[in-house]
Amino acid sequence: MKLPFICLTTLLTLILLPVAREAPKPLSLFDGKSFEGWEGDTEKMFRIEDGAIVGGSLKEKIPNNAFLTSKKSYKDFVLRLKFKLLGKDPNAGVQIRSERIPDHHEMIGYQADMGQKYWGCLYDESRRRKVLAQADLKLLDRIVKPNDWNTYEIRCEGKRVVLRLNGEVTVDYTEPDDTIKQEGLIGLQIHSGAPSEAWYKDITIEVLGN
Repeated sequence: MKLPFICLTTLLTLILLPVAREAPKPLSLFDGKSFEGWEGDTEKMFRIEDGAIVGGSLKEKIPNNAFLTSKKSYKDFVLRLKFKLLGKDPNAGVQIRSERIPDHHEMIGYQADMGQKYWGCLYDESRRRKVLAQADLKLLDRIVKPNDWNTYEIRCEGKRVVLRLNGEVTVDYTEPDDTIKQEGLIGLQIHSGAPSEAWYKDITIEVLGN
């Protein structure tokens, strides 16, 4: 028995269709109650409070930059998290594709900046030591929520880094230097200075390219 022509056509179409790839699923990097998967100064500089990672203190000056870092290294990904800054003129940031400087408190690598005049900017921590891409100040005035929870979405794919602060694109940067490593640790920073706190929670990552 011969199949009708329309059935053969449909069958061939189904066979030739590319297999749909599952979208990467977000993985939680913080369980809200422990430092599992992270490392840093969890005795003095970082603690867990109300389901969030808290860096710094509102009672004492911050003697130096401090970082809580992922134990795992990441290359291409979408990182999402909520954060808020408290204190007088606080400053902090999220390190991406970074590494610790041996026997030192600092990290080297890209930073999704926050606080002061650096909200939504991309900074190069301890390497070129400059803002690589500046966010629009008028946009920041409209979207930043001081002393309250804000959201960051950080997309790293190839040599491109896109930052979204509270749903708005503040940076779309492509690295021109082929010698810059495009893989590394994730780090949560509290900046040195006056008493201040950086709170981080709901931290998830989608690994791209698998």
